[in-house]
Amino acid sequence: MKKMLVVAVLLVVLGGAGFSYWRRAGGPNVYFRTAPVVRGDLTVTISATGTVEPEEVIDVGAQVAGKIESFGLDPRGNGKPIDYGSPVEEGTVLAHIDDSLYRADVEQAKAQLEQAKANVLRTQADLEQMKARLHQAENNWNRARELGPSRALSATDYDSYLAAYETAKATVGVGEATVVQAQKAVLQAEAALNRARTNLGYCTIKSPVKGVIVDRRVNIGQTVVASLNAPSLFLIAKDLKKMQVWASVNEADIGSIQPGQPVSFEVDAYPGRVFRGEVGKIRLNASMTQNVVTYTVEINTDNSDGKLLPYLTANVKFEVTQRKNVLMVPNAALRWVPSPSQVAPDARAKLTEAGRQKPSGASPAGKGRPTSAPAARGRVWVRDGDFVRPIAVTVGLSDGTMTEVSGEDLTEGTEVIISEAVQSNDDDTTNPFAPRLFGTKRQG
Repeated sequence: MKKMLVVAVLLVVLGGAGFSYWRRAGGPNVYFRTAPVVRGDLTVTISATGTVEPEEVIDVGAQVAGKIESFGLDPRGNGKPIDYGSPVEEGTVLAHIDDSLYRADVEQAKAQLEQAKANVLRTQADLEQMKARLHQAENNWNRARELGPSRALSATDYDSYLAAYETAKATVGVGEATVVQAQKAVLQAEAALNRARTNLGYCTIKSPVKGVIVDRRVNIGQTVVASLNAPSLFLIAKDLKKMQVWASVNEADIGSIQPGQPVSFEVDAYPGRVFRGEVGKIRLNASMTQNVVTYTVEINTDNSDGKLLPYLTANVKFEVTQRKNVLMVPNAALRWVPSPSQVAPDARAKLTEAGRQKPSGASPAGKGRPTSAPAARGRVWVRDGDFVRPIAVTVGLSDGTMTEVSGEDLTEGTEVIISEAVQSNDDDTTNPFAPRLFGTKRQG
């Protein structure tokens, strides 16, 4: 019963990987951890972190200054005021600003308009009087001109009639200009009234689009001051059924990102669920933080079910390329290198003859960076009796855990070595993965 329990615990710890070990004469027990060569599909990805954002947001501000008196009613008919998450239609009243000063401006503008219109009537009447005086002066001048300077009309009177005529004619011109000026004053007063009415209308904040209130940035009683910059009151997401993920991508990976590229991502709010999207565009305004340059990539995704909420953190994977039905080994199999005494004698001789100038293992290809350069050469190791023997492979792409490999002597199911554990041979039955007592040393 005790042995069965030990075996069960060992299987759980090993997690399904294959293990083998043997005891070398007069030496330590060497335990090799192995994993089979598997065949499957390999997806090369680039990982990044981003934030879920509404596809289009409208920042609703105020163009006038004043105190927030009240909010509009929620369109859902629950009798509550507009708040976070309220759906709004175009033209929905969001808030009211105290309009007492702006109503006074409207009344003042109305009075000024009426005064301007009255001035037009007065100047027109004055112009008619000027025209009448001009007509009288013209008649007097015509009579004086017929008589001419003589005993019946002195030269002084003659000159006086001429001067009166010229003066009356000039006065009519001035009167006509005064009428035009008064008419323009009416237009100016009308414009001032329209401006005052527009400012009064700005006291009622309305939604410019259909959407959802994402953020309410003011409270009742708060005074907003509109000067050079319009204060922000509400943030409205136009359509939460379409969302974006803004991901920061390192400059070393940005060359592998293209518009339309498939993307998968997860959010902590829904563990285990994978959301899908595609690259929309790459923003060119890169940012630098501690000498690290990153670019913001916009990822478009469908949110018809409304699960994605604004500003969730997303763990993004850009799908760079895929390999279908290829042989794969764990990356550790390409990094593990045996000691010379562990290599089979004939293989050791070949390696010695070749000079072994390069490491026996080869690092997997760069994750997410496919290249047109020749494929790297490497080797994996398999057990051969009491020794290990290399198998030459061609190393392909890696997803960070598994690496694509190919070779004439490599077949599916071959057990390749990924690590080793060495234990002294004082106790042949000791489990290499069991806890060790104080004073027990690992050799090798």
